[in-house]
Amino acid sequence: MTMKIAVAGASGRMGRMLIEAVLNAPDAELAGALDLATSPAIGRDAADFLGRSTGIKVSADFGQALDGATHLIDFTRPEGTLEHIKQCEARGVKMVIGTTGFEKTGKSRIEAASSSISIVFAPNMSVGVNATLKLLEVAAGILSTGYDIEIIEAHHRHKVDAPSGTALRMGEVIASALGRDLQKVAIYGREGVTGERDPSTIGFATVRGGDIVGDHTVLFAGTGERIEITHRAASRVTYAHGSLRACRFLNGHKIGLFDMQGVLGIA
Repeated sequence: MTMKIAVAGASGRMGRMLIEAVLNAPDAELAGALDLATSPAIGRDAADFLGRSTGIKVSADFGQALDGATHLIDFTRPEGTLEHIKQCEARGVKMVIGTTGFEKTGKSRIEAASSSISIVFAPNMSVGVNATLKLLEVAAGILSTGYDIEIIEAHHRHKVDAPSGTALRMGEVIASALGRDLQKVAIYGREGVTGERDPSTIGFATVRGGDIVGDHTVLFAGTGERIEITHRAASRVTYAHGSLRACRFLNGHKIGLFDMQGVLGIA
């Protein structure tokens, strides 16, 4: 079965990577390319940046972009994704959501939509990152006492949310393994006279600069030793390939909310 995939944010860095991955996938077909009406790419062929012609024009019109699509891959902004959800619900289009920065109400909206369409929602679609999350779950269980936990992440200068969705997911996985509530133990930056470190906390540090695709390190610092678990992304292509894997997974599901752990069978 050929997947007919539409891509939201088609003229962005991630959108272009997704379009290229879809065009190169033997079991996928580009069905639509959606972007803001203000994008200079509107009306152009979706693969202009590759010097190719697909016959699919970048459009701000939901009907045109989603007509005939079976899946929408969305790495945009929360407000855009929530609008796309309504359109996908109305058309029965499956969704792969890599957008980050949602508030609690936005996450609840995604969960509600999964009663009518199937959705993979994950802060990071990389297979390697999701393998790392499993390693962190195991490490946190082993290093549950006597180790201070810090999460350090770095991204490009254009990223608008901090900490990254991936860093927050790492914190959630670790906190769950330790029986803690991340909202109560997270420390998002330190300044001034902070006093001694509370051993129950999980610290976050954020770096923004240049064209860093995405680096994440979790530090378990004990007495006399430290363990570091690191994932570094050298290209956004890893997110695109993971997204296609998520689309294939959704072929077997009419409704439901899933994450990449479920897609990979490592939940």
